[in-house]
Order: sequence, then structure tokens, then C-alpha cells
Amino acid sequence: MTDFVAADCGIRQLHARFVDAVWRQDAKSFSECFATQGQWKIAGMVMTGRDEIAEACRNLLGRCERIQLVSGQPILEVGEGTAIGRLQMTEFAKKKDGSTAITFGVYYDRYVEEDGAWRFAWRHWSMAYHGPTDLTGTFITPPDYGAFPGMPEADEPTFVRKA
Repeated sequence: MTDFVAADCGIRQLHARFVDAVWRQDAKSFSECFATQGQWKIAGMVMTGRDEIAEACRNLLGRCERIQLVSGQPILEVGEGTAIGRLQMTEFAKKKDGSTAITFGVYYDRYVEEDGAWRFAWRHWSMAYHGPTDLTGTFITPPDYGAFPGMPEADEPTFVRKA
């Protein structure tokens, strides 16, 4: 089995690179957080491979002037060169039109060691809130997958926010 402490450190660094890429709006660095054929599932979309992920990242981040992500601590189960995990994520966004929003949710992740680094093999976003920063918006009740290591099925769709 892969050393848990080394995997935990590598996966935390992966999350730090992910947050940094979003802050800098760097789609290339963002996509490099994913395995070569990694999959990112968010807002009803499924992107596979770094090129698709980079393009989706450019489109999504391009709507905002600035985004600050705050990630929770990952809960992990580590195997041989692979791991699964989940973590809570908060997003503060200032959009190009001057409006602001906050988003809460959970990322369900499958990780793999590739080219000497931990990367996302599969990343599923489960949103619980997106709306005004004063939290007057409507909270969403996402599916409950139970205690860790409960995860969505690989083909389960992500929630699409209704305006």
C-alpha cells in the first residue's frame, strides 16, 4: 500500500495547486491538476482529458473578475497509487458585472499518482448553495452518500443550478 502520510501530503499539495490555479485564472495549471484522461464533473457538465478541462475552466472562470476558493481538509482512503476522498469547498466570486456570490459544496474525488504527482482521476462537484454572500439564497439538498467513503456512482450527474 502507498504510504498514507506521503499520499496525504501529495493530495493536499494537489488541492493547493488547484486553488492557486483558480485564483490566478490559469486554465493550463488547472487542467494539469487532472490525470491525462481525468474527468471533471460540475454543473451538469462532464469534461474528460486536460484539453476539455482547460477549455471549460477558461469558460467558467472567464465569467468572473476574481475567485477565491477555500478548501476543507480532505478525508482520504489510500490504496496502491490511488486514493479516494471528499472535501468541502467554499467559493467567493466577484463577477465581471460587479455582482458577488458565494458557493458551498463537496468535491468527491478519485486520485491517481501520475508522472510523479498526485492528480485528480475523477472529480464530482456536489453543490449545496450558490447565491448572495449574505446567504439569503436558497440552499439545495444534494444527495447524501452517507459517511465516508460513500461516493456518487461514476455515471451520476451533478446538479445544475436553476436561475
